[in-house]
Amino acid sequence: MGFALHEAKTLAEATMLARDLGPDAMFIAGGTDLIIQINRRVNTPRDVIDLSRIAGLSGISHAGGVFRIGALTKHKTVETYPAFGFGTPYAGLREAARVVGGHQIRNQGTVGGNLANASPAADLIPPLLALDAELDLVGPSGTRTLPLNAFFLGPRRSVRAHDEIITEVRFRDLPPLSAIAFLKAGRRKAMEISIISVAARLTLEADGRCRDARIALGAAAPTPIRAREAEALLEGGVPDEGVVAMSARAALTSVSPIDDVRASSEYRRLLVAALVPRALKICIDRIKSARS
Repeated sequence: MGFALHEAKTLAEATMLARDLGPDAMFIAGGTDLIIQINRRVNTPRDVIDLSRIAGLSGISHAGGVFRIGALTKHKTVETYPAFGFGTPYAGLREAARVVGGHQIRNQGTVGGNLANASPAADLIPPLLALDAELDLVGPSGTRTLPLNAFFLGPRRSVRAHDEIITEVRFRDLPPLSAIAFLKAGRRKAMEISIISVAARLTLEADGRCRDARIALGAAAPTPIRAREAEALLEGGVPDEGVVAMSARAALTSVSPIDDVRASSEYRRLLVAALVPRALKICIDRIKSARS
């Protein structure tokens, strides 16, 4: 089954096209997910609207204490952005971006497309959740902003209307004594869908107490999730080995993993229990290293 390809040059043109063509029309950016879905007949759109030539939706900027990532920004750009490098508080973003497929996928796939695909196992989503990111959606009726954690409804389902386009995702600067880390369990380090992924973010006080904690999990539930009970156990106290272990156990109460061909639900639970304390320890070590 074929489809008609439409090339949009502006956001207004793209959203109006989607409105007029109806729910069977789909947007394409990098195409690394959609083309596979079309080939496998997971999606069979009659019309596909190409967003790749719309100006102003690509790149990363930092001003006024806010990082902004345009929806057409490639994963490779996130991977190589200096402010997300190892030795910075944002290294977890680089850790996630560099395991999105292979080099070809990272050079073609876009951040906005990855978010719109709404896969529970998407690699970049957990660190963005841990950074309290929000995104903008533009449609024929205007622009709306919502927290990233309110975007996902289920596997490949989101609150985005069929004629809305993600234009950017953004997050605020981390406070001093902060770090984020990302870990992924798969059969290979890259070019593999996550069996489980974990992003942890900690902000410590000068006396070592935890001021703020975030733990986000991928492939552990129908949507990417925050382990809020685990976070609450960390905040206000010193994240020593015992507290970190308690937090990891609490994270298990948030998950509802599936059995599939890649892993059993029990194995996924074991991975959550193992990776959460490891990610938290990496955050603590990074904060200590930055202070020394």
